[in-house]
Amino acid sequence: MTDPHPAVDPADTRHIVVMGVSSSGKSTVAEAIAERTTLEYADADDFHPQSNIDKLSNGVQLTDADRAPWLRALAQFIDDKHDAGVSTVIACSALKRSYRDTLRSGVPEAFEDPAAGRLERERGVEIVHLDGPIEVVRARMDQRQGHFMAKDLLQSQYDELEPLGPDEPGIVIDLTQEADAMADEAVDRLDLPRVNGSPAER
Repeated sequence: MTDPHPAVDPADTRHIVVMGVSSSGKSTVAEAIAERTTLEYADADDFHPQSNIDKLSNGVQLTDADRAPWLRALAQFIDDKHDAGVSTVIACSALKRSYRDTLRSGVPEAFEDPAAGRLERERGVEIVHLDGPIEVVRARMDQRQGHFMAKDLLQSQYDELEPLGPDEPGIVIDLTQEADAMADEAVDRLDLPRVNGSPAER
């Protein structure tokens, strides 16, 4: 049976973080990207300690101190996969620049090779920001069941959101689209390797 996540040279791995507020569609889109590519999917919610889940379930906003071990665990996951030569796509809110910087710390960044006389780049983290109006997200949240985050925290997430900086590798996608359309846009714009039979190739 063919390995769905074949290992490659670590320098050729891709690590994609699909970011956005709760109910923006990031988990659905990240999973759809994984289905279309050779990237391994992970959901950042699965890395939260129980104490964070309890707070979010009770409408208590997490502090940066609460998030620090969670983000470090995600960075370590990326680092481990990078070392193993496995590319990843992760659904993660990653609302602040500092959070994204922590995730980026899990893989080597660009470095100058004086002998080659050019910039050599090992794969870093690329961001896909699902962005759109709060009214659309709130309507989706009203229809959503089974997630641990309280609806009252949505406005605080928009207040906290820091858009991608000009120096951050990544793209912004309109979240008012269907999930499949967002996934296809991300795969195409990031030039991710498609697997045979993925939706856009059928």
